[in-house]
Amino acid sequence: MQVYRALMESLAGEYGARMTAMEAATKNAKEMIDVLTIQYNKARQEKITKELLDIVGGAEALKQGAEA
Repeated sequence: MQVYRALMESLAGEYGARMTAMEAATKNAKEMIDVLTIQYNKARQEKITKELLDIVGGAEALKQGAEA
């Protein structure tokens, strides 16, 4: 009975360690997704801003050319 109990405690300990490891991996993955999402959104926003500046600059150049 003592051997059986020791085996069961060992198995329970292994399952506990696996659960802890998977929980940590899930938490780290969520944090990484959050960081990558922020980086992606910043890069996208920067690209949109540059395109808008190009459009405004082109419109100003056309306006200046039409006035001359």
